[in-house]
Amino acid sequence: MRLRAARGKLKIEHSILGGLRPLLEALLEDNPQIRSVIPGVIRPVRDARGKLRLRVTTATQTGWKVLAFSAGARQEVFLNTALTREQLEAALDKALAKY
Repeated sequence: MRLRAARGKLKIEHSILGGLRPLLEALLEDNPQIRSVIPGVIRPVRDARGKLRLRVTTATQTGWKVLAFSAGARQEVFLNTALTREQLEAALDKALAKY
């Protein structure tokens, strides 16, 4: 069974941090340059308290790796896009401002 959202660009096959899914869907709606979003591993961390935070960390062959922090956990999110780091950070800030 395939569970996908936002015209097939958001891969949903396992858990996603609370509040992250609507943010990713809004990000995809506002940025057609993003080809796909693949949420990855969730790990517990001590510094992930308070509101949802996103940090662009590493360039990959097809885009960027972003870390999402919320509710005592961190989740890797891989974005397949040609956006630059600055453009992606601005798009993420805009999406976060909605929530």
